[in-house]
This record gives sequence, structure tokens and C-alpha cells, in this order.
Amino acid sequence: MIVFHADLDNTLIFSYKHEIGKEKRSVEMYQGREVSFITEKTLELLREIKEKALVVPTTTRTIQQYERIQLGIGAIKYALVCNGGILLAEGKEVPSWYQSSLELTAGSRGMLARATAILEREPQRSLEVRVIRELFVFTKCQNAKGAVKHLKEELDTSLVDVFCQGEKIYVIPKVLSKGMAVRRFREYTHGDTVIAAGDSSFDISMFQEADIGIAPCSLAQKKKLPGQTVCMPERNVYSQELLEYIGNMLQNGTGIEETLK
Repeated sequence: MIVFHADLDNTLIFSYKHEIGKEKRSVEMYQGREVSFITEKTLELLREIKEKALVVPTTTRTIQQYERIQLGIGAIKYALVCNGGILLAEGKEVPSWYQSSLELTAGSRGMLARATAILEREPQRSLEVRVIRELFVFTKCQNAKGAVKHLKEELDTSLVDVFCQGEKIYVIPKVLSKGMAVRRFREYTHGDTVIAAGDSSFDISMFQEADIGIAPCSLAQKKKLPGQTVCMPERNVYSQELLEYIGNMLQNGTGIEETLK
């Protein structure tokens, strides 16, 4: 079985702030507004790949945020949300997976509490501090880079990772990486070949665990990526480039075998 772990935001779908051309459709509504889109070509390619591989959305989004997305590719058997801390099977949460996630992150709980306290005192914070399902901490800050620098100085970074994307700040246990989710899911499904695609620092650990990782060249210019990662030039829309690449590999088994050599 071939498993395709796909990050969502800025990998398959894009917010209304990004220009992705006129041939697109809405995939997410929020407070009555269309907020995320997918290109028609991406949708076509994703449907084709879904016929040959198990497509597993793998995202830091919460269940509620994930459920707002309607990709339009039919029923999705599995999805990993909350950075892999929660597994959805046929749209339903798998309790044993979440319980295992809580056990995995137990040793990081003190750091999450400390991060929460630090962020609650942050003067430029623009959103309440949220502890997502006891798994990780999230908030927004106008000076996100400064807040992240302070957090890294105050926290034990051998236990937690601190990320920012724009104004968004995340403090996530290292054991709750997307890479760990890929490893756990491989054991859960006994998948043979794993392909992973993403666009940010959150996704690098996925590339490390996958047989084949796919990332935009812009990420490779900023971060060191594992040797099995293929860098996609962003000539058009990254989602189309990466799905065309995967589609060509899946056309016949030799494509994957050649890539793995």
C-alpha cells in the first residue's frame, strides 16, 4: 500500500490572500466567507492520485478547522489533525490514538504550562492563549519572532519545538511532530511506501520519516532537508507541481522504485 501524507495549507490549498489564478474553487467557508481555495488542476490530479494511493491529510489544524475543508475528492478514509495528535477514521476520532498521544506528550506538559504562562504575559499578544486538546499551545502575536526568541530562551527546547508562521505561534512537544505521526501511522496501517509533501518547518520531520519527501525549493533554501526529499520548483502553483510529480511516479511502480534508489 502506498500512503500519501499531504499537508493542507499552502501545499494543497491556499488562503484568499494568495493569488492562484482564476481556475479555482472554494474549499473552506468561515463566518460566511470563502477563505481557502484549490486550483481545478490540483483537484483533478488529487482525484487521480486517490485512486492509486491512500491520501492522508496531515495537518496542524484542529478537528473543527479541518472539518471546514471540503476538498471535493470524495470520502477520506484517514486524516491526522492537531499535528498528528488526533487520528480521524471515516471522519470519527480514534480514542486509542488520542490516548497514546497524551501518554507520549506527558513529559512535555510542564513546558506547555510554562509556555502558556509566558505567552499570557506577552504584551503584544493579539489572541487568547489556547492549549489545544492538552497537546500543544497556540496563540497569535504582533511581534511573533520576538516572542518565539523569548520562548526559546525560557523553555527546554529538548522537549518542545517553538514555531511561528506570520503572527501565529506554536509550542509543540517534540514527540508530537508530524514525523512521529507518520511513523505511528505506518505502524497502524502497515503501509509499505510512504510519500509526504509539505511546505514549512512543521513538515520537515515528515520528510525524514517518509520514503519520499516533497518540498518547495524555497523551503530547501532556508532549511536543511533530508536526503530523500525532492525539491519542487514553484513554476506555477506548488500543489500542481508536486501532484504531477507523484502522479508520474504512480503511473507505474518503476517510477517509485527509481526514486527510492
